[in-house]
Amino acid sequence: MKSTRLARAIRLTTLAAIAAPATVFAGGFSLNEQSASAMGVANAGAAANPENASTAFFNPAGMSQLKGTNMSFGVAVLDIDAEAKSASATNVVGGPVKGSNGGDIADLAVLPNFFITHEVSDSIDVGFGIHAPYGLAADYDDDFVGRYFADKTELTAISFTPSISLNNAKGLSMGLGMNIMYAEARLTKFQDTRAKLGTSANGYEAKNGAPYSDINGDDIAVNFRVGFLYELSDRTQFGLTAQTGTELELEGEAEITNFPSANLTPTTLSEDASVPLAIPESITVGARHQLNDSVTLLAGATYARWSRFEGLDVFSTEGDSGEISTALGRTGDQPLSHVTEKWQNTWQFNVGGIWQATPAWAFKAGYAWDESPVDEFVTARVPSSDRHWLTLGTQWKDAQSGWTVDAAIGTLLFVDDPKIKEFVYQYDAPSQKDPAAGKSNYEGEYELDAWSASLQISKAF
Repeated sequence: MKSTRLARAIRLTTLAAIAAPATVFAGGFSLNEQSASAMGVANAGAAANPENASTAFFNPAGMSQLKGTNMSFGVAVLDIDAEAKSASATNVVGGPVKGSNGGDIADLAVLPNFFITHEVSDSIDVGFGIHAPYGLAADYDDDFVGRYFADKTELTAISFTPSISLNNAKGLSMGLGMNIMYAEARLTKFQDTRAKLGTSANGYEAKNGAPYSDINGDDIAVNFRVGFLYELSDRTQFGLTAQTGTELELEGEAEITNFPSANLTPTTLSEDASVPLAIPESITVGARHQLNDSVTLLAGATYARWSRFEGLDVFSTEGDSGEISTALGRTGDQPLSHVTEKWQNTWQFNVGGIWQATPAWAFKAGYAWDESPVDEFVTARVPSSDRHWLTLGTQWKDAQSGWTVDAAIGTLLFVDDPKIKEFVYQYDAPSQKDPAAGKSNYEGEYELDAWSASLQISKAF
């Protein structure tokens, strides 16, 4: 990967210091595991329930309800089992591709977070956070039948979030946060040589291995979050947050190894490349109502504009003269590779409750329905579907010392087993429903399930 000095500095001074988060396969590529206190109620009402410093992420306006200095740090573990229970593919000339179903494509992910807030005055609070807002990972076995469509898919992102809140001392607060995101990504797959070599492709691959495409890049992008919090009464309050969209331009290098030269000897081709990746706008509403001295009810909803993500494209930054462009005959504005995505906008709905059993101990439960943005064009890289999220949590708090410990567990139940029928699509074709010239395709049906756990320690000074 071709990294800038700034990117290398960020990786050394932050990612290494806090144990860089593992990427994770999820619905879309947004992560929910930012806080154990919020996870205990499936993030229900997080925009209206500022329990600790993690409100700097969920709703910066909530910092106005925290006194003094507050610090919160934690870690979440997410394990998703994702495996094709049936899979088949054909190559570019219509013949069957031999191989396996690809194995379990998702590894265990560890996601740390850290937040701090400080009360500057009666009306001003400031905060800062480090967390993993987005992540995606899938890794198939090398003999996967769909290896000409996907092998490894990785996205790791970390966000640095300074924020500020103001309140009018009459129940209304507003906040503003900035997300400075560093992201790096990798896309790999095997290349089908049959279009180039014809009947000699089997012999070439048996001797040298199939050509292997490896694309990686990184970038820094910024977006903003604005939030409002209104206290209707001592027992009821409402929150709203909105996040702006942005686009990462993941710049790095594309490389193809074992590519057949004119005399059929393997060669390595490389070319500077970039991958645009859209980060969606979103809006979240939340409500908190204290039913009595022991029971608090929470609810919320989030709408995200995932339709910004229309395709996964790899563009050359060298023009027509690049080694890979020349070998593939790519010209003009055509990308080096293209995958049609055409995601849809999504909703997430959350409900939860907190039972304050004793002054020190509270118990939580939550449920969320999470809509997948993947609709018509389900691909081997993101075989996702709608899911239910069920969580349980507990909280121990010592009011005298200011220490609080939250723990939460959750399970994700996917609504359907995703079914994939993927083709090679033309870039900017009049109808993206029609496959491009050639007969290459991949079909599969996946079985998905997951669990998560999180621990968080908070301190009020």
